[in-house]
Amino acid sequence: MVVMNNNDKNKVATATILIHEQPDNKLLIRKSFRVREYDPDRDRPGVEDVERRCEVGPSGSVSLYTDLLGDPICRVRHSPAFLMLVAQMDDEEGEVVGLIRGCIKTVTCGQKLSRNPNSLNSAVPVYTKLAYILGLRVSPSHRRMGVGLKLVSRMEQWFRDTGAEYAYMATDKDNKPSVSLFTERCGYSKFRTPSILVQPVFAHRVKLPSRLMTIVKLGPVEADRLYRRHFSTTEFFPRDIDAVLRNPLSLGTFLAVPSRSEWTGIDRFLAEPAESWAVVSIWNCKEVFTLEGAPVAADSVGARAVQAVRGALFVWGGGSGADGVRMVRGLCGYAHNVAKEYGCGVVATEVASCEPLKRGIPHWERLSCAEDLWCVKRLGEDYSDGSLGDWTKSKPGNSIFVDPREI
Repeated sequence: MVVMNNNDKNKVATATILIHEQPDNKLLIRKSFRVREYDPDRDRPGVEDVERRCEVGPSGSVSLYTDLLGDPICRVRHSPAFLMLVAQMDDEEGEVVGLIRGCIKTVTCGQKLSRNPNSLNSAVPVYTKLAYILGLRVSPSHRRMGVGLKLVSRMEQWFRDTGAEYAYMATDKDNKPSVSLFTERCGYSKFRTPSILVQPVFAHRVKLPSRLMTIVKLGPVEADRLYRRHFSTTEFFPRDIDAVLRNPLSLGTFLAVPSRSEWTGIDRFLAEPAESWAVVSIWNCKEVFTLEGAPVAADSVGARAVQAVRGALFVWGGGSGADGVRMVRGLCGYAHNVAKEYGCGVVATEVASCEPLKRGIPHWERLSCAEDLWCVKRLGEDYSDGSLGDWTKSKPGNSIFVDPREI
């Protein structure tokens, strides 16, 4: 049983937990906890302790997981708006028993026909203010007491107060407690099932298909123009893509064009794109991801690369044309070589399950996740564009944009 009380004056949500009752309903233990904003000066040790206790170690196979120790807000600090909450026991010890992170941004939720007859694109994006819940953790000793539910509720209140229209979260589809909490108790619906693809970085460099393509590095302004021209109507595309490309963690954007083509600048390319092309941007996750696993056979390909190696690069992008898949594969090879220079253990990406270019992305199945689960919830009654209706009921497209700031 959980009795909740909101203290608006101090912006602290409190809850009382009835830990145990006798058969005659006489209370044996009564404890309460509060949900408040994370304070890095006093909460960091408690948060790190919860993270350690909630971390699932390797189970005999190789696994990729996030390592947030040292910077609890590293996965949200680059977002336009973010908040981290903790649940703390109201007793002398004041133990931190739970935490949650959230961020808000404006993204594409659909498209409509352009009313501008001079527009180069017949379709234009429809944007919505979207919130993202990530990093929900509850100490194993305090689960099934309403801590997770209270953390989610308080975070959603901040989302609404900030004007977010939708909220979503991502989890492993086999994580039954998480799926149950969000879909059965918090009103979320299963929405998208993207694939997480992970490729180890080998001891040798990958040979690039120079006869097929030439790789051109784009500056942030050039990359911004390219992404807005060709991908702005992609689901989850961030309206502040320029901020992503200018971020210090962005290692660059690389465009592949046919080797026989002469590069004359972004203006000419946007006006007359090559028959086949591909683009990839690289994001440095070296301090966030850790790759661990059980020892593998000595003759396994990349064996040395997958044993307790720290660091990853995340890539995103797209392409077009008959050779688009092959060019994407070549750009992934280029990203592999960049990762090798940076001392990273893997290159990772996340794509829609039906992404046409998915065939060109090299990955190990043992490291990858065929179906991640995204769940979504509508927070308000109004919509960004009334003609589109409720985004939660829309059909999935072939592609999605995965924001590297939230990896």
